[in-house]
Amino acid sequence: MKVTRALLPLIPLCQRLLPTRLAGLSLTLLKATALEIAILAGHLVLYPSGIAPERRRSPIPTQSLADLPDPDLCTDSTADAARLPAPDKPPVVLLHGFIDNRSVFVLLRRSLAQHGRQQIESLNYSPLTCDIRTAAELLGRHIEEICERTGRQEVDIVGHSLGGLIARYYVQRLGGDVRVRTLVTLGTPHSGTRVVPLMNAHPIIRQMRPGSGVLEELRKPAPHCRTRFVSFWSDLDQLMDPLETACVEHPDLLVQNVRVSGIGHLALPVHPAVAAGIRQALDAEEETARAAAHTGGLTVA
Repeated sequence: MKVTRALLPLIPLCQRLLPTRLAGLSLTLLKATALEIAILAGHLVLYPSGIAPERRRSPIPTQSLADLPDPDLCTDSTADAARLPAPDKPPVVLLHGFIDNRSVFVLLRRSLAQHGRQQIESLNYSPLTCDIRTAAELLGRHIEEICERTGRQEVDIVGHSLGGLIARYYVQRLGGDVRVRTLVTLGTPHSGTRVVPLMNAHPIIRQMRPGSGVLEELRKPAPHCRTRFVSFWSDLDQLMDPLETACVEHPDLLVQNVRVSGIGHLALPVHPAVAAGIRQALDAEEETARAAAHTGGLTVA
C-alpha cells in the first residue's frame, strides 16, 4: 500500500510552494488520492468476480486447541488448518456500499479468516436498490437464514458506506439488535452527506442526504438497542461532507467512533491497518467497548 516512492519527486515542490503545515497536508492528501486511484483500478478488475452471489458453505466444525497440528510441523498445505479457532465468535456478515458488490471485501475477508473467523458471509444487494428500508428488510431475512444455517443466535456485521446505513436501519428500526452483536461501519454517512448534489436524482442518494426521512427515523430514541456500534471515519474521506457525518451520534447507542487519518473512502475496507482495527473491534468484550465508547484514533499515513 506504499505510494511514497512515486511521490518523492513532488515533495520538494510542495515544500517550496506551500507553508510547512499546508505542504504536509497536501502531501498526505496526494498520497491518499494516489492510493484511492490504485484501489479503484484494482477493484474494477475484481468487480466482475463479485457480481454473482456467494456460495453458501456448510459451517466448519470447531476444533479444540488439542486438535490443532504442531505449528513447528506445519507445511504450506497445512497452514490453513493451523489457524486458531474462534468457537465463541458469531458469523461475520460483510455488506458493501452503493453500486458495489462483495468483491470490495476480498482483502478484509482474508484478514478475518487468517485470524480465526471461520464463518464469513459477503452479501450482495441489487445495484437497482432504491430504498434503504427495503434493503434492510432483505438483510434481515438473510441474517435469519444465516443464523438458522449456522446454529448461531447472533452475527457481527461490517458495512462499508451505504451498507453500514442499511445495517443500522435493520438494527435500530426493524428489531435487528436481537441478531446483531456488533455493527462496524466504514465511511457511512450516519448524519447524511452533501457531496455530489447532481446525484440527487437517485432515490437512495436522497435518503443519504441530511434531514432525509430515513435519517430522521434513525435519530429517534432507541433506549433498548443491544447492538454495539463501532464507526470508522476518515479525515480524508472524499464522499463525506461534512467529514464527521461518518460518526454515530445517538444518546441511546453504545458507540465507539474511530478516526482514521491518512486514507480515503475506498481504502477503508482494504487497508491492513483498518482491518486490524476491525478485528480488534469485533473481538472486544463489552466491558472494553464501554470503556472505549466515543473515543479512538488510527493513523495509517
